Amino acid sequence: MLDLIHSTKTHDEDRQGEALALPSTVEGSNGRKLYIESYGCQMNFSDSEIVASILLDKGFETTKDYKEADVIFINTCSIRENAEQRVRNRLKEFESAKAKNPGMIVGVLGCMAERLKSKFLEEEKLVDVVVGPDAYRDLPNLIEKVDDGSKAVNVLLSREETYADINPVRLNTNGISAFISIMRGCDNMCSFCVVPFTRGRERSRDTHSIVREARELYNAGYKEVTLLGQNVDSYKYTPEVPEGEESLPTVNFAQLLSLVAEVSPDLRVRFSTSHPKDITNEVLYTMARYENICNYIHLPVQSGNSRVLELMNRTYDREWYKERVDAIRRIIPECGISTDVITGFCTETEEEHQETLSMMEYVKYDFAYMFAYSERPGTLAAKRYEDDIPEEIKKRRLTEVVNLQREHSLYRLQHFVGKVHKVLIEGFSKRSDKDYCGRNDQNTMVVFPVDERYKVGDYVYVLGQSCTSATLIGKIVD
Repeated sequence: MLDLIHSTKTHDEDRQGEALALPSTVEGSNGRKLYIESYGCQMNFSDSEIVASILLDKGFETTKDYKEADVIFINTCSIRENAEQRVRNRLKEFESAKAKNPGMIVGVLGCMAERLKSKFLEEEKLVDVVVGPDAYRDLPNLIEKVDDGSKAVNVLLSREETYADINPVRLNTNGISAFISIMRGCDNMCSFCVVPFTRGRERSRDTHSIVREARELYNAGYKEVTLLGQNVDSYKYTPEVPEGEESLPTVNFAQLLSLVAEVSPDLRVRFSTSHPKDITNEVLYTMARYENICNYIHLPVQSGNSRVLELMNRTYDREWYKERVDAIRRIIPECGISTDVITGFCTETEEEHQETLSMMEYVKYDFAYMFAYSERPGTLAAKRYEDDIPEEIKKRRLTEVVNLQREHSLYRLQHFVGKVHKVLIEGFSKRSDKDYCGRNDQNTMVVFPVDERYKVGDYVYVLGQSCTSATLIGKIVD
Protein backbone atom coordinates (compact mmCIF):
# COMPACT_ATOMS: atom_id res chain seq x y z
CA MET A 1 0.00 0.00 0.00
CA LEU A 2 2.52 2.60 -1.03
CA ASP A 3 0.84 5.93 -0.80
CA LEU A 4 1.16 6.78 -4.48
CA ILE A 5 0.00 10.23 -5.42
CA HIS A 6 -0.29 12.38 -8.50
CA SER A 7 2.52 14.79 -7.78
CA THR A 8 6.17 15.55 -8.32
CA LYS A 9 7.20 13.49 -5.31
CA THR A 10 9.06 10.22 -5.56
CA HIS A 11 8.15 7.19 -3.50
CA ASP A 12 11.22 8.10 -1.45
CA GLU A 13 9.57 11.36 -0.49
CA ASP A 14 5.93 10.45 -0.10
CA ARG A 15 5.90 10.87 3.67
CA GLN A 16 7.82 13.76 5.12
CA GLY A 17 8.62 14.43 8.73
CA GLU A 18 6.01 12.28 10.40
CA ALA A 19 6.30 12.03 14.14
CA LEU A 20 5.64 8.39 14.78
CA ALA A 21 2.97 7.53 17.29
CA LEU A 22 4.50 4.80 19.42
CA PRO A 23 2.85 2.59 22.00
CA SER A 24 4.19 3.60 25.41
CA THR A 25 5.18 1.04 27.96
CA VAL A 26 5.44 1.38 31.74
CA GLU A 27 6.51 -2.08 32.80
CA GLY A 28 10.31 -2.22 32.95
CA SER A 29 10.59 1.48 32.14
CA ASN A 30 13.93 3.22 32.51
CA GLY A 31 12.15 6.55 32.88
CA ARG A 32 13.44 7.97 29.57
CA LYS A 33 11.23 9.12 26.72
CA LEU A 34 11.87 8.44 23.04
CA TYR A 35 10.71 10.48 20.05
CA ILE A 36 11.22 9.31 16.44
CA GLU A 37 10.51 11.33 13.32
CA SER A 38 10.81 9.72 9.89
CA TYR A 39 11.29 11.08 6.40
CA GLY A 40 11.21 9.44 2.99
CA CYS A 41 10.31 6.01 1.74
CA GLN A 42 8.35 3.21 3.36
CA MET A 43 11.62 1.41 4.05
CA ASN A 44 12.59 4.25 6.39
CA PHE A 45 9.30 3.99 8.24
CA SER A 46 9.75 0.22 8.50
CA ASP A 47 13.23 0.81 9.93
CA SER A 48 11.78 3.16 12.55
CA GLU A 49 9.54 0.32 13.69
CA ILE A 50 12.67 -1.80 14.20
CA VAL A 51 14.39 1.00 16.17
CA ALA A 52 11.32 1.42 18.35
CA SER A 53 11.26 -2.30 19.10
CA ILE A 54 14.94 -2.32 20.10
CA LEU A 55 14.63 0.66 22.44
CA LEU A 56 11.28 -0.27 23.98
CA ASP A 57 12.91 -3.57 24.94
CA LYS A 58 15.49 -1.47 26.82
CA GLY A 59 12.82 0.29 28.86
CA PHE A 60 12.22 3.47 26.90
CA GLU A 61 8.79 5.04 26.97
CA THR A 62 7.55 7.12 24.07
CA THR A 63 6.19 10.57 23.41
CA LYS A 64 4.62 12.46 20.51
CA ASP A 65 6.13 15.74 21.74
CA TYR A 66 9.85 16.10 21.02
CA LYS A 67 10.16 18.88 23.60
CA GLU A 68 9.58 16.41 26.42
CA ALA A 69 11.82 13.65 24.96
CA ASP A 70 15.12 12.49 26.44
CA VAL A 71 16.19 10.93 23.14
CA ILE A 72 15.21 12.25 19.70
CA PHE A 73 15.93 10.35 16.50
CA ILE A 74 15.29 11.61 13.00
CA ASN A 75 15.28 8.87 10.37
CA THR A 76 16.53 10.43 7.18
CA CYS A 77 16.17 10.27 3.42
CA SER A 78 19.08 11.18 1.13
CA ILE A 79 17.40 10.87 -2.25
CA ARG A 80 17.12 14.57 -3.04
CA GLU A 81 18.83 17.75 -1.86
CA ASN A 82 15.68 19.39 -0.53
CA ALA A 83 15.08 16.36 1.71
CA GLU A 84 18.47 16.94 3.32
CA GLN A 85 17.72 20.62 3.83
CA ARG A 86 14.42 19.80 5.54
CA VAL A 87 16.22 17.46 7.92
CA ARG A 88 18.90 20.06 8.68
CA ASN A 89 16.23 22.68 9.44
CA ARG A 90 14.47 20.24 11.72
CA LEU A 91 17.68 19.47 13.58
CA LYS A 92 18.07 23.17 14.29
CA GLU A 93 14.62 23.15 15.88
CA PHE A 94 15.69 20.23 18.04
CA GLU A 95 18.81 22.20 18.95
CA SER A 96 16.61 24.89 20.51
CA ALA A 97 14.79 22.28 22.57
CA LYS A 98 18.11 20.79 23.66
CA ALA A 99 19.30 24.17 24.92
CA LYS A 100 16.47 24.02 27.45
CA ASN A 101 17.21 20.37 28.30
CA PRO A 102 21.01 19.82 28.22
CA GLY A 103 20.66 16.10 28.86
CA MET A 104 18.66 15.56 25.69
CA ILE A 105 20.25 13.30 23.05
CA VAL A 106 19.66 14.03 19.35
CA GLY A 107 20.55 11.45 16.74
CA VAL A 108 20.38 10.92 12.99
CA LEU A 109 19.45 7.50 11.62
CA GLY A 110 19.31 6.08 8.13
CA CYS A 111 20.47 7.11 4.70
CA MET A 112 22.12 10.44 5.50
CA ALA A 113 24.19 8.92 8.28
CA GLU A 114 27.25 7.78 6.35
CA ARG A 115 27.52 10.67 3.91
CA LEU A 116 26.89 13.55 6.31
CA LYS A 117 28.19 12.19 9.61
CA SER A 118 31.11 14.60 9.86
CA LYS A 119 28.95 17.61 9.04
CA PHE A 120 26.31 16.71 11.60
CA LEU A 121 28.78 15.78 14.36
CA GLU A 122 31.71 18.12 13.88
CA GLU A 123 31.00 21.04 11.56
CA GLU A 124 27.44 21.90 12.53
CA LYS A 125 27.41 20.14 15.92
CA LEU A 126 23.71 19.38 15.49
CA VAL A 127 23.68 15.79 16.75
CA ASP A 128 25.19 13.49 19.36
CA VAL A 129 24.83 10.14 17.62
CA VAL A 130 24.81 9.00 13.97
CA VAL A 131 23.65 5.48 13.10
CA GLY A 132 23.43 3.80 9.70
CA PRO A 133 20.64 1.45 8.55
CA ASP A 134 22.56 -1.74 9.46
CA ALA A 135 23.63 -0.67 12.97
CA TYR A 136 20.36 -0.25 14.85
CA ARG A 137 21.10 -3.13 17.22
CA ASP A 138 23.99 -1.01 18.52
CA LEU A 139 21.74 1.90 19.54
CA PRO A 140 21.59 1.07 23.29
CA ASN A 141 25.41 1.00 23.45
CA LEU A 142 25.71 4.22 21.46
CA ILE A 143 23.26 5.99 23.75
CA GLU A 144 25.35 4.89 26.73
CA LYS A 145 28.45 6.42 25.11
CA VAL A 146 26.66 9.73 24.72
CA ASP A 147 25.52 9.54 28.35
CA ASP A 148 29.21 9.23 29.27
CA GLY A 149 30.02 12.44 27.40
CA SER A 150 31.16 11.16 24.00
CA LYS A 151 29.81 11.50 20.49
CA ALA A 152 28.81 8.14 19.01
CA VAL A 153 28.88 6.82 15.43
CA ASN A 154 28.17 3.48 13.79
CA VAL A 155 27.58 3.58 10.06
CA LEU A 156 29.05 0.21 9.17
CA LEU A 157 27.18 -1.62 6.44
CA SER A 158 26.53 -5.33 6.72
CA ARG A 159 26.26 -8.19 4.23
CA GLU A 160 24.11 -10.23 6.64
CA GLU A 161 21.87 -7.95 8.74
CA THR A 162 18.14 -8.29 7.97
CA TYR A 163 16.66 -7.81 11.49
CA ALA A 164 14.65 -10.96 10.80
CA ASP A 165 14.43 -11.85 14.52
CA ILE A 166 13.10 -8.45 15.62
CA ASN A 167 9.36 -8.06 15.92
CA PRO A 168 8.70 -4.48 14.72
CA VAL A 169 6.63 -2.15 16.86
CA ARG A 170 3.81 -0.99 14.59
CA LEU A 171 3.89 2.80 14.38
CA ASN A 172 1.02 5.13 13.51
CA THR A 173 -0.89 1.99 12.69
CA ASN A 174 -4.56 1.81 11.86
CA GLY A 175 -4.44 -1.84 12.93
CA ILE A 176 -5.37 -2.85 9.40
CA SER A 177 -2.36 -2.40 7.10
CA ALA A 178 1.28 -3.15 7.87
CA PHE A 179 4.63 -3.33 6.09
CA ILE A 180 6.94 -6.34 6.09
CA SER A 181 10.54 -5.79 5.05
CA ILE A 182 11.66 -8.82 3.00
CA MET A 183 15.15 -7.67 2.04
CA ARG A 184 17.68 -4.91 2.57
CA GLY A 185 20.15 -3.06 0.38
CA CYS A 186 20.42 -2.96 -3.38
CA ASP A 187 22.83 -4.35 -6.01
CA ASN A 188 21.47 -2.22 -8.86
CA MET A 189 24.01 0.53 -9.36
CA CYS A 190 21.66 3.02 -11.02
CA SER A 191 23.91 5.98 -11.73
CA PHE A 192 21.54 8.56 -10.17
CA CYS A 193 20.89 6.65 -6.94
CA VAL A 194 22.55 6.76 -3.51
CA VAL A 195 20.82 3.68 -2.07
CA PRO A 196 23.61 1.13 -2.75
CA PHE A 197 26.00 3.43 -0.88
CA THR A 198 23.69 4.19 2.06
CA ARG A 199 21.99 0.80 2.50
CA GLY A 200 24.67 -1.58 1.27
CA ARG A 201 24.54 -4.77 -0.71
CA GLU A 202 21.37 -6.69 -1.34
CA ARG A 203 20.44 -9.53 1.04
CA SER A 204 17.17 -11.39 1.44
CA ARG A 205 15.47 -12.13 4.71
CA ASP A 206 14.68 -15.64 5.95
CA THR A 207 11.48 -16.82 4.24
CA HIS A 208 10.08 -18.44 7.38
CA SER A 209 10.41 -15.23 9.39
CA ILE A 210 8.51 -13.29 6.71
CA VAL A 211 5.63 -15.77 6.59
CA ARG A 212 5.58 -15.93 10.39
CA GLU A 213 5.33 -12.15 10.62
CA ALA A 214 2.49 -12.11 8.10
CA ARG A 215 0.64 -14.80 10.06
CA GLU A 216 1.13 -12.94 13.35
CA LEU A 217 -0.21 -9.75 11.79
CA TYR A 218 -3.27 -11.56 10.44
CA ASN A 219 -3.92 -13.17 13.81
CA ALA A 220 -3.68 -9.70 15.39
CA GLY A 221 -6.46 -8.45 13.11
CA TYR A 222 -4.49 -6.93 10.23
CA LYS A 223 -6.12 -7.27 6.82
CA GLU A 224 -3.33 -6.15 4.49
CA VAL A 225 0.46 -6.46 4.28
CA THR A 226 2.91 -4.83 1.88
CA LEU A 227 6.16 -6.68 1.20
CA LEU A 228 8.96 -4.10 1.00
CA GLY A 229 12.33 -4.13 -0.72
CA GLN A 230 14.40 -1.87 -2.94
CA ASN A 231 13.91 -4.52 -5.63
CA VAL A 232 11.50 -7.21 -4.46
CA ASP A 233 11.75 -9.22 -7.68
CA SER A 234 15.36 -10.11 -6.91
CA TYR A 235 14.38 -11.69 -3.58
CA LYS A 236 16.24 -14.98 -3.25
CA TYR A 237 16.69 -16.91 -0.03
CA THR A 238 18.56 -20.19 0.29
CA PRO A 239 17.92 -21.91 3.65
CA GLU A 240 20.96 -22.83 5.67
CA VAL A 241 21.35 -26.53 6.48
CA PRO A 242 23.79 -28.32 8.78
CA GLU A 243 27.00 -29.51 7.16
CA GLY A 244 26.57 -32.88 5.52
CA GLU A 245 22.81 -32.57 5.05
CA GLU A 246 21.11 -32.15 1.69
CA SER A 247 20.72 -28.53 0.60
CA LEU A 248 17.26 -27.02 0.37
CA PRO A 249 15.83 -25.25 -2.68
CA THR A 250 16.13 -21.49 -3.00
CA VAL A 251 12.92 -19.47 -2.57
CA ASN A 252 12.33 -16.76 -5.19
CA PHE A 253 9.91 -13.85 -5.03
CA ALA A 254 7.05 -15.60 -6.83
CA GLN A 255 7.24 -18.46 -4.34
CA LEU A 256 7.39 -16.05 -1.40
CA LEU A 257 4.28 -14.29 -2.72
CA SER A 258 2.44 -17.61 -2.80
CA LEU A 259 3.47 -18.46 0.76
CA VAL A 260 2.30 -15.11 2.12
CA ALA A 261 -0.95 -15.22 0.13
CA GLU A 262 -1.71 -18.64 1.59
CA VAL A 263 -1.62 -17.30 5.16
CA SER A 264 -5.29 -16.45 4.63
CA PRO A 265 -7.51 -15.54 1.68
CA ASP A 266 -8.68 -12.58 3.82
CA LEU A 267 -5.15 -11.12 4.02
CA ARG A 268 -4.50 -8.75 1.14
CA VAL A 269 -0.94 -8.80 -0.19
CA ARG A 270 0.82 -5.91 -1.91
CA PHE A 271 4.50 -5.35 -2.70
CA SER A 272 6.94 -2.65 -3.75
CA THR A 273 9.17 -1.95 -5.59
CA SER A 274 9.62 -3.98 -8.79
CA HIS A 275 12.52 -3.58 -11.23
CA PRO A 276 11.78 -3.95 -14.97
CA LYS A 277 14.85 -6.13 -15.51
CA ASP A 278 13.77 -8.65 -12.85
CA ILE A 279 10.00 -8.94 -12.81
CA THR A 280 9.16 -12.36 -14.26
CA ASN A 281 6.13 -13.97 -15.81
CA GLU A 282 6.20 -16.39 -12.86
CA VAL A 283 5.45 -13.44 -10.56
CA LEU A 284 2.67 -12.25 -12.86
CA TYR A 285 1.04 -15.69 -13.06
CA THR A 286 1.28 -15.97 -9.26
CA MET A 287 -0.53 -12.65 -8.92
CA ALA A 288 -3.21 -13.83 -11.34
CA ARG A 289 -3.65 -17.09 -9.42
CA TYR A 290 -4.39 -15.56 -6.00
CA GLU A 291 -7.39 -13.29 -5.54
CA ASN A 292 -5.85 -11.72 -2.45
CA ILE A 293 -2.64 -10.58 -4.19
CA CYS A 294 -3.54 -7.10 -5.38
CA ASN A 295 -3.43 -6.36 -9.09
CA TYR A 296 -1.04 -3.48 -8.81
CA ILE A 297 2.65 -3.08 -9.76
CA HIS A 298 4.97 -0.12 -9.24
CA LEU A 299 7.34 -0.38 -12.21
CA PRO A 300 9.73 2.59 -12.40
CA VAL A 301 10.66 3.55 -15.96
CA GLN A 302 12.74 6.69 -15.18
CA SER A 303 13.11 7.49 -18.90
CA GLY A 304 11.53 6.36 -22.15
CA ASN A 305 14.75 6.65 -24.11
CA SER A 306 17.22 3.76 -24.42
CA ARG A 307 20.35 5.93 -24.51
CA VAL A 308 19.36 7.77 -21.33
CA LEU A 309 18.45 4.47 -19.67
CA GLU A 310 21.94 3.22 -20.47
CA LEU A 311 23.47 6.34 -18.91
CA MET A 312 21.29 5.70 -15.87
CA ASN A 313 22.61 2.12 -15.78
CA ARG A 314 19.08 0.77 -15.62
CA THR A 315 20.13 -2.41 -17.52
CA TYR A 316 17.05 -2.48 -19.76
CA ASP A 317 16.04 -0.51 -22.81
CA ARG A 318 12.80 0.98 -24.11
CA GLU A 319 11.70 -2.18 -25.92
CA TRP A 320 12.38 -4.42 -22.90
CA TYR A 321 10.26 -2.18 -20.71
CA LYS A 322 7.40 -2.15 -23.20
CA GLU A 323 7.54 -5.96 -23.41
CA ARG A 324 7.20 -6.20 -19.61
CA VAL A 325 4.20 -3.87 -19.70
CA ASP A 326 2.68 -5.97 -22.48
CA ALA A 327 3.17 -9.10 -20.36
CA ILE A 328 1.43 -7.45 -17.39
CA ARG A 329 -1.51 -6.40 -19.55
CA ARG A 330 -1.74 -9.88 -21.09
CA ILE A 331 -1.50 -11.94 -17.88
CA ILE A 332 -3.29 -9.50 -15.50
CA PRO A 333 -5.60 -7.42 -17.73
CA GLU A 334 -6.97 -5.32 -14.84
CA CYS A 335 -3.58 -4.59 -13.27
CA GLY A 336 -2.80 -1.05 -12.15
CA ILE A 337 0.68 0.19 -13.07
CA SER A 338 2.50 3.16 -11.54
CA THR A 339 5.97 4.48 -12.23
CA ASP A 340 8.81 6.91 -11.48
CA VAL A 341 9.97 9.46 -14.06
CA ILE A 342 13.10 11.62 -14.04
CA THR A 343 13.25 14.64 -16.34
CA GLY A 344 16.42 16.44 -17.38
CA PHE A 345 18.94 13.68 -16.70
CA CYS A 346 22.48 14.45 -17.88
CA THR A 347 22.66 15.17 -21.66
CA GLU A 348 18.96 14.39 -22.23
CA THR A 349 17.87 15.95 -25.53
CA GLU A 350 14.46 17.29 -26.40
CA GLU A 351 13.85 14.29 -28.67
CA GLU A 352 14.72 11.92 -25.83
CA HIS A 353 12.34 13.76 -23.52
CA GLN A 354 9.64 13.26 -26.14
CA GLU A 355 10.31 9.52 -25.98
CA THR A 356 9.52 9.60 -22.27
CA LEU A 357 6.21 11.27 -23.07
CA SER A 358 5.52 8.68 -25.77
CA MET A 359 6.26 5.88 -23.27
CA MET A 360 3.72 7.44 -20.92
CA GLU A 361 1.21 7.49 -23.77
CA TYR A 362 1.96 3.81 -24.47
CA VAL A 363 1.42 2.67 -20.88
CA LYS A 364 -1.03 5.27 -19.54
CA TYR A 365 0.07 4.85 -15.93
CA ASP A 366 -2.46 4.91 -13.11
CA PHE A 367 -0.12 6.99 -10.93
CA ALA A 368 3.38 8.40 -11.21
CA TYR A 369 6.11 9.97 -9.11
CA MET A 370 7.76 12.63 -11.23
CA PHE A 371 10.70 14.87 -10.54
CA ALA A 372 13.50 16.80 -12.17
CA TYR A 373 16.97 15.28 -11.95
CA SER A 374 18.89 16.33 -8.84
CA GLU A 375 22.55 15.35 -8.70
CA ARG A 376 23.42 13.44 -5.53
CA PRO A 377 27.03 13.52 -4.30
CA GLY A 378 28.79 10.18 -4.41
CA THR A 379 26.63 8.65 -7.11
CA LEU A 380 28.04 7.29 -10.35
CA ALA A 381 26.31 10.05 -12.31
CA ALA A 382 27.92 12.73 -10.16
CA LYS A 383 31.34 11.19 -10.86
CA ARG A 384 30.90 10.50 -14.57
CA TYR A 385 28.50 13.03 -16.07
CA GLU A 386 27.98 16.75 -16.07
CA ASP A 387 24.60 17.91 -14.78
CA ASP A 388 24.22 20.00 -17.92
CA ILE A 389 20.48 20.52 -18.40
CA PRO A 390 19.44 24.04 -17.31
CA GLU A 391 16.93 24.15 -14.45
CA GLU A 392 14.33 25.98 -16.49
CA ILE A 393 14.39 23.19 -19.10
CA LYS A 394 14.18 20.50 -16.42
CA LYS A 395 11.18 22.24 -14.88
CA ARG A 396 9.45 22.76 -18.22
CA ARG A 397 9.89 19.08 -19.11
CA LEU A 398 8.67 18.11 -15.66
CA THR A 399 5.55 20.24 -16.12
CA GLU A 400 4.83 18.45 -19.40
CA VAL A 401 5.22 15.07 -17.71
CA VAL A 402 2.98 16.07 -14.79
CA ASN A 403 0.27 17.44 -17.04
CA LEU A 404 0.27 14.31 -19.21
CA GLN A 405 0.13 12.06 -16.17
CA ARG A 406 -2.83 14.00 -14.83
CA GLU A 407 -4.66 13.19 -18.06
CA HIS A 408 -3.75 9.51 -17.82
CA SER A 409 -4.74 9.24 -14.17
CA LEU A 410 -8.16 10.64 -15.01
CA TYR A 411 -8.39 8.28 -18.00
CA ARG A 412 -7.70 5.26 -15.80
CA LEU A 413 -10.14 6.34 -13.11
CA GLN A 414 -12.89 6.96 -15.63
CA HIS A 415 -12.67 3.28 -16.53
CA PHE A 416 -13.50 2.41 -12.90
CA VAL A 417 -16.76 4.38 -12.99
CA GLY A 418 -19.74 2.07 -13.33
CA LYS A 419 -17.82 -0.93 -11.99
CA VAL A 420 -17.93 -2.58 -8.56
CA HIS A 421 -14.70 -2.68 -6.55
CA LYS A 422 -13.67 -4.63 -3.49
CA VAL A 423 -12.38 -2.05 -1.02
CA LEU A 424 -10.75 -2.41 2.39
CA ILE A 425 -12.06 0.37 4.64
CA GLU A 426 -8.97 2.12 6.02
CA GLY A 427 -10.62 4.98 7.88
CA PHE A 428 -12.62 8.14 7.42
CA SER A 429 -12.09 10.51 4.53
CA LYS A 430 -9.78 13.45 5.26
CA ARG A 431 -12.54 15.81 4.20
CA SER A 432 -15.50 14.40 6.10
CA ASP A 433 -16.25 11.90 8.86
CA LYS A 434 -19.42 11.10 6.96
CA ASP A 435 -17.35 9.29 4.32
CA TYR A 436 -15.13 6.23 4.50
CA CYS A 437 -12.02 5.80 2.39
CA GLY A 438 -10.03 2.78 1.27
CA ARG A 439 -8.21 1.36 -1.72
CA ASN A 440 -9.32 -0.95 -4.45
CA ASP A 441 -7.27 -3.75 -5.98
CA GLN A 442 -5.37 -1.30 -8.20
CA ASN A 443 -4.34 0.88 -5.23
CA THR A 444 -6.74 3.68 -6.17
CA MET A 445 -8.22 5.70 -3.31
CA VAL A 446 -11.98 5.24 -3.11
CA VAL A 447 -14.30 7.50 -1.07
CA PHE A 448 -17.87 6.51 -0.21
CA PRO A 449 -20.57 7.38 2.37
CA VAL A 450 -20.40 5.73 5.79
CA ASP A 451 -22.71 2.73 6.16
CA GLU A 452 -23.25 1.82 9.81
CA ARG A 453 -23.36 -1.87 8.91
CA TYR A 454 -19.63 -1.72 8.21
CA LYS A 455 -16.62 -0.55 10.18
CA VAL A 456 -12.96 0.25 9.58
CA GLY A 457 -11.16 -2.96 8.63
CA ASP A 458 -14.11 -4.49 6.79
CA TYR A 459 -14.10 -5.38 3.11
CA VAL A 460 -16.97 -3.81 1.19
CA TYR A 461 -18.07 -3.67 -2.43
CA VAL A 462 -18.26 -0.14 -3.81
CA LEU A 463 -19.87 0.97 -7.06
CA GLY A 464 -17.82 3.71 -8.72
CA GLN A 465 -20.10 6.62 -9.59
CA SER A 466 -17.73 9.47 -10.45
CA CYS A 467 -14.08 10.44 -10.14
CA THR A 468 -11.50 13.16 -9.99
CA SER A 469 -7.98 12.66 -11.37
CA ALA A 470 -6.94 11.22 -8.00
CA THR A 471 -10.00 9.68 -6.35
CA LEU A 472 -12.85 7.33 -7.21
CA ILE A 473 -16.16 8.30 -5.61
CA GLY A 474 -18.91 5.76 -5.07
CA LYS A 475 -21.32 3.98 -2.75
CA ILE A 476 -21.45 0.62 -0.98
CA VAL A 477 -23.54 -2.01 -2.74
CA ASP A 478 -24.63 -5.42 -1.45
